[in-house]
Amino acid sequence: MSNNVWQLAALAENSPVLPKPAEIIVGLVAFGILFFLLRTKAVPKFEQAYKERTNAIEGGIERAEKAQQEAEIALRAYKAQLADARGEAAKMREEARAEGAAIIEEMRSTAQEEAARITSAARASIETERKQAVNSLLNEVGTIATSLASKIVGEALDDQARQSRVVERFLADLEGSK
Repeated sequence: MSNNVWQLAALAENSPVLPKPAEIIVGLVAFGILFFLLRTKAVPKFEQAYKERTNAIEGGIERAEKAQQEAEIALRAYKAQLADARGEAAKMREEARAEGAAIIEEMRSTAQEEAARITSAARASIETERKQAVNSLLNEVGTIATSLASKIVGEALDDQARQSRVVERFLADLEGSK
């Protein structure tokens, strides 16, 4: 077997494809040093960067979830405020409607009272004017009746008491004929 190794070594010295044993040893030492450096220096940095990236992503996800929860809370609060505002607006509309109805009713009653006052004042005025017209008419009728009676009877009815009696009798007869 040792013969085979020497033969291979001899073939390797002459072969452009197979490496020489010294090159293999130098390559293994270089590979070991490189592996050691990568393992002690580069890999921890890669792992740290990976952890930072993972933490950043997880933190971002957590922040996004937290922001989403806060947005949902704000949305609920906004909807509650909107519902309260709508309820308050409806209440204000109802109060305004009731107040408007009260104002209309008050104005209606004031107008009715004013109309009743004007009507009663007009009736009183008409009654006063009617009494004045009746008195005036009675005086004129009395004067005309006295004048007519004087002409018919042929005597003067200048006496005031007599004149009043004649007028009253005439009016009583006039009312009795109605």
